Amino acid sequence: MTKSRLFRLWLVLGSVFTVLLIIAYWDSVGTTHFHLHTAFLRPHPLQPRATPGPGLAAASDVEDFLEKLLGAGGKRAAAPGETAEQPAPGNVEESVRGYDWSPRDAPPGPDPDARQAERRGVLRDFCANASFVFPTKERSFDDIPNYELNHLIVDDRHGVIYCYVPKVACTNWKRVMIVLSESLLDRGAPYRDPLDIPREYVHNSSTHLTFNKFWRRYGKFSRHLMKAKLRKYTKFLFVRDPFVRLISAFRSKFQLENEEFYRRFAVPMLRMYSNHTSLPASVSEAFSAGLKVSFANFIQYLLDPHTEKLAPFNEHWRQVHRLCHPCQIEYDFVGKLETLDQDAAQLLRLLKVDKRLHFPPSYRNRTASSWEEGWFAQIPLAWRQQLYKLYEADFVLFGYPKPENLLRD
Repeated sequence: MTKSRLFRLWLVLGSVFTVLLIIAYWDSVGTTHFHLHTAFLRPHPLQPRATPGPGLAAASDVEDFLEKLLGAGGKRAAAPGETAEQPAPGNVEESVRGYDWSPRDAPPGPDPDARQAERRGVLRDFCANASFVFPTKERSFDDIPNYELNHLIVDDRHGVIYCYVPKVACTNWKRVMIVLSESLLDRGAPYRDPLDIPREYVHNSSTHLTFNKFWRRYGKFSRHLMKAKLRKYTKFLFVRDPFVRLISAFRSKFQLENEEFYRRFAVPMLRMYSNHTSLPASVSEAFSAGLKVSFANFIQYLLDPHTEKLAPFNEHWRQVHRLCHPCQIEYDFVGKLETLDQDAAQLLRLLKVDKRLHFPPSYRNRTASSWEEGWFAQIPLAWRQQLYKLYEADFVLFGYPKPENLLRD
């Protein structure tokens, strides 16, 4: 009886020891193997993928591993209420902004390929220019904290990574990514028309697979997989004039009744920069009493050195280079809101999905660069100059001219 128990004990201990040996081997050797082979994974962006030859045999194992590990990612189950009849697209903000939902085809812009080459070249040159310095520029991709990778949305079905920038058509680009990735269901089937997707689901973080979620899914392999996808997938982002983006953020978050932004941002701004001590509990009461954050209050808040000691800038006014890390990630396509219709049509063609869907029509009366002088007229010159320094990297990296008329008397 004792010998039988000892035999079973040795059998269990032997099995555990074997498992530990396998884990130790994979920990020291397996991940190194994986990391070395990721360099083979990415063909040239937006081109037909080459058939692997004998020289890529080693990489094919990693391809198989990635396919098995990632390719089985199923569709997200429909959230409560998703099977019900959905409301028409749009919300208060979209109707106030004057969205035009009528379909229209974008005429091709002049030599769009050359335009893309120029934008990518500007990015590449300034990222490599040692004399152009800004915070976080010199760090590597591995140095980027996980929480700063939450704007990189991944579509494994089509091999696409989109870095979304709030106030740059990101609602509709997120809708497009949902359709492509089939990450959201309506009555048990994936959405096919971007405009059918309700806005509240578009901005729900659980709808999208983003880089910052990789750690929970893949643990120690998360950075390896991110790098493999960055090499292999087509990466894009859309930007706009930094000052115009600030005006747009101010208009949508502080000139419209927004309960969250009133409590989180407007109340502290009104107390600190307008000397209001007793403020209403709700935004509707505040607006009824004529208590609104001014554009000057907003600029004071951005320039206040104490602001980011409390928390990083909100994503709606955080600099694009802090959201999308363009000096650590080499983007294949840089779109601009100023040429949104042409760029969107070009990108969908390059991704070979233009027959499947169209980019949702954008609203026509966007906040425009011609408004800048009016909005900044009451802002002191010293503040404008400080604000430019705060957003200078975005101006330079994405080829926007320095607003000289705002920066001198």
